[in-house]
Amino acid sequence: MSLSFELLGNDGAARRGRIATAHGTIETPAFMPVGTAGTVKAMLPQSVAETGAEIVLGNTFHLMLRPGAERVAALGGLHKFMNWPGPILTDSGGFQVMSLKELRKLDPDGVTFRSPSDGSEHRLTPQRSIEIQRLLDADITMSFDECTTWPVEEAAAAASMRLSMTWAGRGRRAFTERPGYGLFGIVQGSIFPALREESVAALTAIGFDGYAIGGLAVGEGQELMFATLEITVPMLPADRPRYLMGVGRPADIVGAVARGIDMFDCVMPTRAGRTAQAFTRRGELNLRNARHREDPRPIDEHCTCPACRDHSRAYLHHLIRSEEILGSMLLTWHNLHYYQDIMRGLRGAIESRSLGHWIAAFRSEQGLGDIPPL
Repeated sequence: MSLSFELLGNDGAARRGRIATAHGTIETPAFMPVGTAGTVKAMLPQSVAETGAEIVLGNTFHLMLRPGAERVAALGGLHKFMNWPGPILTDSGGFQVMSLKELRKLDPDGVTFRSPSDGSEHRLTPQRSIEIQRLLDADITMSFDECTTWPVEEAAAAASMRLSMTWAGRGRRAFTERPGYGLFGIVQGSIFPALREESVAALTAIGFDGYAIGGLAVGEGQELMFATLEITVPMLPADRPRYLMGVGRPADIVGAVARGIDMFDCVMPTRAGRTAQAFTRRGELNLRNARHREDPRPIDEHCTCPACRDHSRAYLHHLIRSEEILGSMLLTWHNLHYYQDIMRGLRGAIESRSLGHWIAAFRSEQGLGDIPPL
């Protein structure tokens, strides 16, 4: 059988679940650190695991270009290649290909594009994307889709969505069923309710092991994103996991969980860690700011990550100002740890059916702002 999803409980629309894959289980709601090119930037695999992450994301586009899917397969698959024994989800490559703009040419069967690194020509089709993800040995494979741009007119969004639905069928037929492995379809349709409904109907008719919601977090804003989720999520099969792609900030994740989403990924916590930004219970802060240069306190006295447990704000400020690699490493670790703390808190709140209280406390703390300077 393919991967399985067990619904363990709920609190309103929010769900507590468990996904079983060939390489282990994933407790949901779950946040997946992004390991685009076979690495979560600035983190060792065991360090990622220590934050509480159970699954990471790899990227078809980047890995097909370097080092190549066939090479990864010959070296034992992506798990062995990057020394990550747990589950891996691979993005189909659609988002990266569509962002190439003048370097790509779209047709009904796929996309021809030039590598942004060396200009070499490549071809990616729904079938080839599935094949690459099989070679990588991804536990969760994503359908190849056209990522709808923003802003977009309804007619253009409809054409884009329908092409993605055609590709979803082709990808489904190309996918090889294996115990513990699964294929997710991606719902498109931008912010248009009728298009989202049409997309869900098309995907559920094909049948997938899970369903992702794409085409959001592309500039439409939180209000429109949540409104689209409120329309789309209730239409999805209740017995399959639901994945909101590319989201996001802590408040986005909390709001989406409350609306029934199970899985998330985003580069934000790792990218922020490399640019001196820290996410905390009291909001975001910038360790580059001079106010931290003589502060002996940790980023967050309640956090148990190495950055907070072992180091002061003053030291982290020094590392960042000195452009030391360790500064990026420690802040990345902190941010991923904080994101996993959020997911642990959400899972516990759903289990105890106290999610409303937990969200109120979360929002209250976020609104406090950073602790006063010394």
